[in-house]
Amino acid sequence: MTLSAVGYRLVQALMVAVLVGGLTFLMMQALPGDAAFRIAASRYGYDMVDAAAAAQVRAELGLDGSGWRAFAAWLGDLLRLDFGTSLVSGRPVIEEIRHQLGASLQLAGVSLVMSLLIGPPLGIIAGLRAGGGIDRGLLVLSAALRAVPQFLMGLILIVIVSIQLGWLPAAGHGRPDHLILPALTLALGLAAVSARVTRDAMAGVAARPDYAFGRWKGLSEGQMLRRHGLRNIGVPLVTFLGLQLVLLIEGVVVVEAIFGWPGIGHALVHAIFGRDVPMVQGTALLLGLGFVLLNALTDLAAHLIDPRGARTP
Repeated sequence: MTLSAVGYRLVQALMVAVLVGGLTFLMMQALPGDAAFRIAASRYGYDMVDAAAAAQVRAELGLDGSGWRAFAAWLGDLLRLDFGTSLVSGRPVIEEIRHQLGASLQLAGVSLVMSLLIGPPLGIIAGLRAGGGIDRGLLVLSAALRAVPQFLMGLILIVIVSIQLGWLPAAGHGRPDHLILPALTLALGLAAVSARVTRDAMAGVAARPDYAFGRWKGLSEGQMLRRHGLRNIGVPLVTFLGLQLVLLIEGVVVVEAIFGWPGIGHALVHAIFGRDVPMVQGTALLLGLGFVLLNALTDLAAHLIDPRGARTP
């Protein structure tokens, strides 16, 4: 990547920080209900909260003050790379996020690997036999999987795999089997689309004259795929994955809440209910900056594997 591209990404990251922080702040301010009561309930539990506890929290945090002043203070802290302090736990937001981010990255990483093991191989097989039974079956299957929302897919897997069959736990954290269902919930949607993207790219490559010439020379399908197929289908697949990682981040928030996975999405949901504004702003900002980073890495990876941009010795 050139210096101009790096500068563009830095400007984009700065814009993301301001926009995400501002929009998150406005949406949190627009939520109905008493913020002091919500924060007190998150600290002490709903059964232990009364008007006196809410008034104490309001006075401690200065919730009656100007909201714009609080937002300006947050921006000032951000310039010093300080994400602020959680209104509920009293711990620095960056420490809370660091603790939860590992679990989210683990879930997202396993989901991505599972989707790559399912989707692209099926897409390659279907693309090499375009118009055949496998191709038509893959089209129906991918359309069906994409039509099911992730929260519904998670519930279906819980009912069938956990409740009916008893093979895997429905929720939890700490054992490898706790990771399978939430990762599979995310992976199936990604695999459905990556299979179609790979199929279309593979069918286009297999129909080219150079691919037919390779067959005429006596090269096997495996040799043709390695020499002419993988790099050509890699560019659209990597580009697609870069776009789908945004949906993966959104899906992590939903899936973690369903399966009780203690990641950043699960924490974000609790922070919204608890009116923990610094925690919500810090989490949303991290997700936005992660999107900028993933875009940059996707562009770099697509440039490196594109055979048209490859350097010849």
